[in-house]
Amino acid sequence: MPGVDSIEKYSSAFTLSDMEIFIFPDLLYALVLANIMSPVIWEWREDSWFRNIAKKSPVQRINRLKQFIMDNFVFNLDLDTWGLTTKERELLRFKDFVDEATIAKSNALFGYEGDKYYFSIDIRKHFGLDKYEGNIIPYWKTETVEAMNAFNYKDDYDTGAGECVSLSTLYTAALYIIARISLEDIFLIATPLHSQNFININDGVLTNNRRIVTKNMWFNGTSLSTKARRALENEEVTIISHLSGHIHTVYSKATIDREVYTRFQHALSRYLKADFRSEIISNFLRKENEFQSCFQYCHIIHGKKMFIEVEKIYQYEHTSSKNFSTDSRAALLNEIDTEEFSFTQIPERIMLNDFEEFINNHPDSSVEELDSIMIEELMIEKCPRIEEMFYSLKDFLEVKPRLPETDKTFHNSSPIAVPLEYSREKIIDYITSNAEHNELLRLALYAYRDMERIDWEPYIKASVERNPVSVDAFKTKSIEETMSKIDSLANNSIYDGNRLALPDEVWNFGRGDGIEKAVLAANILKNRNPKSDIKIKIKQNDVQLSSDKIQHRFSSSKNLIADVTV
Repeated sequence: MPGVDSIEKYSSAFTLSDMEIFIFPDLLYALVLANIMSPVIWEWREDSWFRNIAKKSPVQRINRLKQFIMDNFVFNLDLDTWGLTTKERELLRFKDFVDEATIAKSNALFGYEGDKYYFSIDIRKHFGLDKYEGNIIPYWKTETVEAMNAFNYKDDYDTGAGECVSLSTLYTAALYIIARISLEDIFLIATPLHSQNFININDGVLTNNRRIVTKNMWFNGTSLSTKARRALENEEVTIISHLSGHIHTVYSKATIDREVYTRFQHALSRYLKADFRSEIISNFLRKENEFQSCFQYCHIIHGKKMFIEVEKIYQYEHTSSKNFSTDSRAALLNEIDTEEFSFTQIPERIMLNDFEEFINNHPDSSVEELDSIMIEELMIEKCPRIEEMFYSLKDFLEVKPRLPETDKTFHNSSPIAVPLEYSREKIIDYITSNAEHNELLRLALYAYRDMERIDWEPYIKASVERNPVSVDAFKTKSIEETMSKIDSLANNSIYDGNRLALPDEVWNFGRGDGIEKAVLAANILKNRNPKSDIKIKIKQNDVQLSSDKIQHRFSSSKNLIADVTV
């Protein structure tokens, strides 16, 4: 049973809000392990979509998985799904763990707005936070794979759903189970406003919500890659989480293996840095389109040199399957109406052909070196924004992530091993057998919610303290109306076996086992009258709820025996 000093952490393994993960970073990987223990993703292996996946290359396997996730899940950031809390309540709850100033620097709910980019797009409005005034803030909760799947039961959804942290932990588990990528090669990256994964294979792959981004995609200048780059370009990384542990920007102790973290730093830096070659220029101009007006392009038409403004080429690219940056460049140019071209060079524009050739002829030169050489040889001063362009090009070619510093005390006392050849049953046995001596594995059991293997107190605490949606839904109903409505919910749990949903999951998804319905009722009654003494007696299929106001029975298909006081 968790001690008094750790009850907040263990109860947080059920609700998994962004704030809780920030305060207790172990929870991020605990959810990964819980998703790996879940039968849901293992069942995907039987889907025909993954037939013969083992014969494919790692990147092909990841792409196959990506399409499955895109087809079956949407990105969801409905801030009302998991209800509201207050800044004061959250600060009071975590006052013994971190101070308000630190939270404000790293959490969008407490004033964090990122760097210059985020100020320019009004980040609070972008995420819908502007509708919450004063001290009211939404919970941002991370969903288990079961809760993600259960969005299928909600109105206006026809697939599963989840927010970015949910998708990153889902991806990590699925990469291991389906794509057969070693957990040693997967790193979870959390910033104050986003969560994604880095997979250290080949040149590197980044997961970004439902999509994946290879190194070539990172530098292709498309809107997708631009969105994928935002977090690492503009935010400080708060947490790096890995099978070996984590490192947190705030805390002085790191549990990740130091050599593993160094390997990650080097691999991510290589992924975020492109070779300066001619092909990259057209990608850069696609992303930073304000510099397109500096250039013209020479194309041979019927044996004659013809010239066109570069921005016109990209306008045609928008509606074409061809690409100006690839081998299909000539085909794209041939799609452009001849009347768009001029027989004479366009004044005050740099010839992009010459610019690209110059880069090819100086393969070992840096951006700064080419800047000074080109001024003399290509007359690039024709573009009044050329100096600004070179600064922007340098940033495009190399993103320098602001990772947690290594001036930490590294302490990795209990290494975890989950080899690829392990079955689900062996993983569950490994985690349960070693949980007594490893807190991360204990937290994984709590995030997994198998009530046979964990203490009930953190589950009940989380249920009655941090499930406000169901409380609000019944605030105008009598006890009789409340119990009648709860009885009418579908009699099946979104969790298999002896695992239990939280009250807001039961209410949001319109279904629950008898035990879950009893806890839902207890949540409503306790929040109406905090001094009430509510008891739930569970004896396999029989569940009795009793208080000074009500006696009610539910039927359960779980195989649990417990006496719980709420």
